[in-house]
Amino acid sequence: MPDAAHRVLVVGIDGVRLDTVNRLSTPHLDALAAEGFLAPIEVDEATPTMSGPCWATVVTGVTVARHGVWSNDFTGHRLDVFPDFTTRLAVQDGLRTFVAAGWQPLLQARAGGPLFAAPSRSVYVSPTADTPEAWEHCDEQITGAAVRVLADARDDTAASFVYLGAPDETAHILGCGEAYETAIRRADARLGRLLDAVRSRPSYPDERWTVLVVTDHGHVDAGGHGGRTAVERTAWLAAAGPGIGAPTRTLRHADVAAQVFASLGRHPDRHWTLDGMPFAAAPHAVLLDMDGTLVDTESLWLRTVREAAPDIEPDDLFQALGRSAADTAALLRSEDPRTLAADLEARFLTAVQREATPLPGALELLDLLQDLDIPAALVSASSRPVVDTVLKTLGADRFRITVAEGETPRTKPAADPYLAAARALGVDPAACLAVEDSPMGVAAAEAAGCRVLAVPSYTPIEPGPRRTVRRGLAQIGRRELWAAGL
Repeated sequence: MPDAAHRVLVVGIDGVRLDTVNRLSTPHLDALAAEGFLAPIEVDEATPTMSGPCWATVVTGVTVARHGVWSNDFTGHRLDVFPDFTTRLAVQDGLRTFVAAGWQPLLQARAGGPLFAAPSRSVYVSPTADTPEAWEHCDEQITGAAVRVLADARDDTAASFVYLGAPDETAHILGCGEAYETAIRRADARLGRLLDAVRSRPSYPDERWTVLVVTDHGHVDAGGHGGRTAVERTAWLAAAGPGIGAPTRTLRHADVAAQVFASLGRHPDRHWTLDGMPFAAAPHAVLLDMDGTLVDTESLWLRTVREAAPDIEPDDLFQALGRSAADTAALLRSEDPRTLAADLEARFLTAVQREATPLPGALELLDLLQDLDIPAALVSASSRPVVDTVLKTLGADRFRITVAEGETPRTKPAADPYLAAARALGVDPAACLAVEDSPMGVAAAEAAGCRVLAVPSYTPIEPGPRRTVRRGLAQIGRRELWAAGL
């Protein structure tokens, strides 16, 4: 279940152009960007640049093909199958959620709504007219109601969504001129009041808040939207919170809901089939390879293989990286693989006893995991005697569990060792981060479904889906851990 001390505030500001935000002084958005980031989002080609489809994608984490909201009339939607994040968290996890909005389809059974089906609590304030002035008054009431909930010392709401619509309505009626810019500044001031309410909570020092501020679409200069021009398709997201740094990839609207779940420690069920991916997520456990990842033993292993098989070809030599002694003996096509495996094992153990040392950053990473209370597991293709020898150098107390060669039905590159480690820790392998140095190890971790942080030793490893590549372990902090493999 999600950690109750983690909370998320999502503020949706309708129809704010990115170029206008970049030009204006918006101190509260600017402060969030400085702490985390403010980055563009391009509305995908299949999605109309309208509020209904865009907000549905933001809060469900799936695109129009799944949620079925194609216009500002939500009739025909599939929100029962792909609900908004406030409903998922309230209904499936029993968490308190809150929504405050003034646009009817978001909270009312009008025009095929509501988008937010079953939050724990909601506030709906209808504007008295479709005018900029009426929407400003509506947003002021919405902000006041949200401030009271967010600041309430007795309130344990885990996830909130607050909608501000005045900038969009102003652009529609008056275009993207001075009045529009004033509406954006006022929305930024209301964001500041929401943030002040969060920070005023007596429990705030013990809470971990993630704040996501997002817009749905842009506007043409005259004030309309719904077309395919760049200015209409360009939206943006500002984010700050634990582990959130500059994004390492292009962001999408569907990533917002995925990030809400991740920020609450909630790993999505595979049956949700979300289209979005979080851009920062604390791993539920970190599963670390040993040889060449934490300790400088790959060179010892290559030397051992070369000594035991002097005629080995270079390609075969590097194929031995990440393999057990038995698998390496089979790779070398020995006439007596058992004898060769025993010889490899004895030679390697002696070398490890004499020469193994931690690699730069290894002990610091293990200490960081302990400080963050993230379980660490050692997952090795080396034998138990070798693993136990290395543990004397690394510190056995730094690992919750260890898995050695021969302790699972198959060893790397099969998934078995990583699956066994995740099972022993009681976590979903897909929520784990595996740290590996060899292609064989990466193959094992990915076969288990883990996120991967690759730190290649001798053989190059390319970045890929759910795989981040770094030169080494030095200077890995919370942000690097949270982003790796996403």
